[in-house]
Amino acid sequence: MLKDNINDLISFMVVARERSFTRAAAQLGVSQSALSHAMRNLESRLDVRLLTRTTRNVAPTEAGEKLYQRLSPHLLEMEQELSALRDSRERPAGNIRLNVGEHAMNTVIWPRIKPFMQAYPDINIEVTVDNGLTDIVDERFDAGVRLGEQVARDMIAVRITPDMRMAVVASADYLAKHGTPEVPYDLQQHRCINMRLPTRGGLYAWEFEKNGEPLRVRVEGQLILNCLPQRIDAALAGLGLAYVPEDSVSEAIATGRLQHVLADWCVPFAGYYLYYPSRRQHTTAFALLVDALRYT
Repeated sequence: MLKDNINDLISFMVVARERSFTRAAAQLGVSQSALSHAMRNLESRLDVRLLTRTTRNVAPTEAGEKLYQRLSPHLLEMEQELSALRDSRERPAGNIRLNVGEHAMNTVIWPRIKPFMQAYPDINIEVTVDNGLTDIVDERFDAGVRLGEQVARDMIAVRITPDMRMAVVASADYLAKHGTPEVPYDLQQHRCINMRLPTRGGLYAWEFEKNGEPLRVRVEGQLILNCLPQRIDAALAGLGLAYVPEDSVSEAIATGRLQHVLADWCVPFAGYYLYYPSRRQHTTAFALLVDALRYT
């Protein structure tokens, strides 16, 4: 009885966390039907409904949520103790989950993770590429990567890049046909390659600053693209002006394939930081990854 309850309670915790039998079954290494059967048995033994099931999702009932909240700290403590036991071995081991934006992933995280994983073959890393402002605590990530100005004050933040700068770029053909903007407001007369904000759904207003005075300009154009490589490619194809991280187009600018305009309006700002909750106890594996990503 005790063994069955413990095993089924652990399964329940994973289902409640993932809000999905499919994802939970994959993590637990069981079939969805076996997991569903185990949950029904647990509810029968406890004589209480723990999960609400629909054709599309599953969620804890009020009683299930209370049980999850009560057990979650104990489960986390057990996981940390097991991680500490693994850390006592000669080779560091463990699992790390990161939430990272597309640009940070391509320019910082991926280039540094590859040699890190070769150096530490027993450390497993899961990276979710997400341009939204995801709550890493609610979504059970160990850490996230954001620009310095976006990191909440109650988080520990570790700088992983130097300061950055945005750039407004266009092809020489586009500028020859449509002219070169002299001030940011001139962009309103141009075709601009827009980006929709992942959190609120509105279009991103391009941000500038000169002599300490910030300026935001809403632009229009034929294209709206959320993927950075495609925005750059659209600019290279002469489809309009793009507003992108300068380091992502530095080679294209150097070779003349793209022209940098309004450069004196694009000022440096704080770069990327790895951030994580201050109250969470982290493993040796996590500390090693932080050191590998740290900007020095």
